[in-house]
Formats: sequence, structure tokens, C-alpha cells
Amino acid sequence: MQKLSAAPATIADFAQIIRAGGLVAFPTETVYGLGADASSSEAVLAIYETKGRPRFNPLIVHCADFAMAETLVVFSPVARRLATLWPGPLTLVLPKRRGAPLSDLITAGLDTVGIRIPRHPLALDLIATAGRPIAAPSANPSGRLSPTTAGQVIAGFGGRVPVLDGGPCAAGVESTILRVEGDSVVQLRPGALPRAELEAIIGGPVGTIATGHGILAPGMMSSHYAPRARLRLEAMAPRGGEAYLGFGPSPTGWRGPLRNLSPGSDLREAARNLFSMLNELDGEGAETIAVAPVPPTGLGEAINDRLARAAAPR
Repeated sequence: MQKLSAAPATIADFAQIIRAGGLVAFPTETVYGLGADASSSEAVLAIYETKGRPRFNPLIVHCADFAMAETLVVFSPVARRLATLWPGPLTLVLPKRRGAPLSDLITAGLDTVGIRIPRHPLALDLIATAGRPIAAPSANPSGRLSPTTAGQVIAGFGGRVPVLDGGPCAAGVESTILRVEGDSVVQLRPGALPRAELEAIIGGPVGTIATGHGILAPGMMSSHYAPRARLRLEAMAPRGGEAYLGFGPSPTGWRGPLRNLSPGSDLREAARNLFSMLNELDGEGAETIAVAPVPPTGLGEAINDRLARAAAPR
């Protein structure tokens, strides 16, 4: 990793690190990303090595605008319609354009690329100032909870990666990932854009993929987004010795470690709090975190997906 003589202080400083082949962590509206020059195999390899990420797990490429995205992938008419949601928490998996300036390590051997334009002013400024697309998975050690604050990134990597601090992330869960092949749209990973909103844009159904399918996009590994503690899902009440992650009214009389995703049962608030609160409870030392049921509708689909992967055997 590149050695810095001084801590970066401006967007231009962080952009220079990217252009020089280094890594930076930066905020998006979803979670913090660990970014590198998407055209440099050496820089992209540093992402995998720093995270401890399996190289069969592809990366998302972040662009500053649609013109940059068009140099990398081929858009069908349906994909162009979905791209009207950019900037925003939507990743489109599209055919890689012949001759696109992208490292082959990004695609993990696939002929498609996951691409998006983030909705965060600092992220957009960073990409535009660097003048090149930035490959960026979440800025955390592989398999662990995604970071939604700069402090969580610093703790996760022990201060080894410079962090552009943009405050807490607004959405709190990763982008929704859609594979678009002609007129066919399939959701590979639920995320911060609910499926119903996407179906309204395309005027038709968004398909889903069977559990256990091969890796076609980031976030599809069965065990992922995990705290150190075990998770017990669909818990109507905590048991002795557990920490409790609630949703809706909190249990009366409970004196153990407690966080509530949303006392008012607001799924957007719950998504925003999910990783941060799991991180906080994980730091309180309980071996098990009991998690209240979260309805599977709207953003609940993404929340339950992350919880199921976090609870999967490791």
C-alpha cells in the first residue's frame, strides 16, 4: 500500500492517491467503500489483499456520470431506463464494453460488470477529480459488517487506509443489484432501492434468483456481513446472556444490551441503523445477538437478506 508523507486533507489529495495506484475509503449514500483505480490491476489487487476478499467475488465500479459509465458497459433500452435512477443506490450488471479500460480482476472472470453512480457529493467529487472510474467494495475486512461511518472504517483496518469522512451514510445498506439482459431484469441482491420501486420504473416484474446460485455479483456469498457474535433471528424476546436488536416496541423489563432498529417500525430507519447497531452490540461482548422479526416487504427484503447472510454458518 502507498506510504503517505502526510494525511490527505482535500479531495485533490485523495484523488491523487487513486491516480498513484493507492487505496482510499470514501463515503457513499449506502456504506463506505474501499476504492482504487478500476483500470489498474495492481490497485485492484490491493483491494482484494487489504480486505482479504476472495478473488472470485467481483467488484462494483463507481462512475461520476453516465458518460463515464457508457465507456465501460453496453446499455440496453431497459438498462437506460433504470439508469434514470442514478445517482442512487442501484448497481446494474451489464455486458462489458469491448476495450473498456477496466482491470480483468474486477469481473472475476465474468463478461459483465456491476456499475453505478453513487448519490453522495464527496464520492462524485472524488471520482470526477481522479478522472477515472473507481472500483470499490465495502470498506471492511471481508465477511464482516459493512461500515456506515468513518470511525468504523478506521477501526476495521486499524488506520491503515486513509478515510474521506463524509459523516454517517444515509441509506445504511448496500445498493440493490440488478442483472439486465435485453428486456430481462433479475435482482441479484436486494438493497436500498426496494423491488417495487424498480418495477414501477420498467413497467414490469423484476425477477429474483434462487438461493445458492453461483456468484454473479458482489454480496451473493451465503455467509457475509457478519458480526463476531452469533445471530438468532426471528427472536420475539431475548434470552439471558444475549444482546437484543429490536424492531418496533422494545421488550419491557429487559436490562441486557439493547438497540432498536426503529421503535416506530420504520423500515428506512431500520436499514439506516442495521450495520451500525449490529456493530455496537457486537462490541458489548455477548456471544449471541437475538434479532426481532422484520417484515419482508419493501426495504425489509434487503434487511432480512443481510441478517440471513450474517447468521449463516461460517
